[in-house]
Amino acid sequence: MGVIFGQRFCVNTRDFAFIPNSGFPYRSSSLMLVLGKALASSVGRAGKVVEKRRGTGVCGMRGRGPRTYLLGLALIAAGLATGCAARADTLEWALVQAYQNNPSLNAQRAALRAVDENVPQALSGYRPKLSATANGGYNYFSQLNKSVNQQVFPNQVIYTDIGESLGTRGFGATATQTLYNGFQTANRTRQAESQVMGARETLRVTEQQVLLDAATAYMNLLRDQAILDLNRRNVEVLTEQLKQTRDRFNVGEVTRTDVAQAESRLAAGRSALLGAQSNYVTSQANYRRVIGVDPGRLDPGTPVDRLSPAVLPKAINAGETQSPSVLAAMYGVDVAELTVKVSEGALYPNLGVTASVAYSYDSIPQTPKQTNVAILGQLTVPIYQGGAEYSAIRQSKETLGQQRLNLDVNRDQARATVVQSWGQLDAAKAQIEATTAQVNAAEIALNGVREEARVGQRTTLDVLNAQQELVNARVALVTAQHDRVVASYTLLAAVGGLSMQRLGLNVMIYDPQVHYQQVRDAWIGVRTPDGR
Repeated sequence: MGVIFGQRFCVNTRDFAFIPNSGFPYRSSSLMLVLGKALASSVGRAGKVVEKRRGTGVCGMRGRGPRTYLLGLALIAAGLATGCAARADTLEWALVQAYQNNPSLNAQRAALRAVDENVPQALSGYRPKLSATANGGYNYFSQLNKSVNQQVFPNQVIYTDIGESLGTRGFGATATQTLYNGFQTANRTRQAESQVMGARETLRVTEQQVLLDAATAYMNLLRDQAILDLNRRNVEVLTEQLKQTRDRFNVGEVTRTDVAQAESRLAAGRSALLGAQSNYVTSQANYRRVIGVDPGRLDPGTPVDRLSPAVLPKAINAGETQSPSVLAAMYGVDVAELTVKVSEGALYPNLGVTASVAYSYDSIPQTPKQTNVAILGQLTVPIYQGGAEYSAIRQSKETLGQQRLNLDVNRDQARATVVQSWGQLDAAKAQIEATTAQVNAAEIALNGVREEARVGQRTTLDVLNAQQELVNARVALVTAQHDRVVASYTLLAAVGGLSMQRLGLNVMIYDPQVHYQQVRDAWIGVRTPDGR
């Protein structure tokens, strides 16, 4: 199986053709494509086999080729030798891997689970508080009594020393229930629920960013792989051009200047090849970092325009109302409003009831057991606490104002991102059409310049310039196709629609509601729902 940026084909298949701009192949019994050197088509006569790539069984053909359906650069994938039946990685598969394995996304899911615990902590204000006490020890009791016998004269004074060792013990229990605290418990519960909803939107932000990074990393690697192969073919063509120029110099057809020009252009091509190799290695490392697995043979990526709004005004409205960053900011405003109410609750009276029971044994001499049972109601009315509660109220109001401004900032940012992404997508579509025409024209020009150079009407420099223009045109086409796909994912993320559900991929979706319901009403237990 070979790969063309924007199309795929098998080198042993006779009946393959390509539908321009569709991303999908169709079969034609009248068309046979044989993949060869992408730039070797410009060397020699049309139709003449110039080279067979070692170990692949794929021959390069000279000639113009089917320019009408050319959408990109032909690539020889690393797994070509395994045959057409070998399975290649797809963009959708890479998105699934990133969704399951990306550590940043998994870390944000853990952060959301931690925020879920704010709700049972707030609900604990409605529940009683129970405690038990126990004591035991050794007490020594000593008492000196004085008595006077007045029946005798002179009076008789009698001292009595009483000492006793006591092994005391006791236990008790206390229950406390808050009946009213200025609605602080209710407001804290609603505040915790808003925090959970905000954290879920933050998780969506991270999820969209991870999926966008994964799509970008996939397309970057595919682009850099194409550019690397193009530069490699360019060096091979320039090497052949230099050989032919030296042969012509030896027979006196060209001058030393022509040879030097060919040598210079070959050196520049090798430099570009080294740069392309560096970019390709960097893209491989970034692919591994984002997606979590090493890259294999990559299939072409397809855009997702169909999932985005059809017109710009609808896209802007979706971005301002459905973007997870905007929704997270809205929940941030709710949290700040409830913080004000919680702070104001500190000025209200507090009413609670306490029940206690205590048993003690041998705590005092001649008393083997004591029992104490009490049920008490307590009302506390704050009058002045040093002013800290008033400062907290003012502080929370300022925070509320800040959160409202942050909401405006996020809406403006969402609108700008949508407009920018829309413009980039439109530009990429137009660039594909323009660069496709550029490639077709550059091929015609190169073939014409070569033929004119054979009869002495063109110089070696003219041929080299035409060759470089064709290389640049094909690089521009590959880049435009890359930008087309990435821009479509960027726009989908800007309107808040980049999710596994929207993409319709076959993967188990992470449901934050499951953990939330598991811990919301949990009264006891130190183990997490997953057993930790």
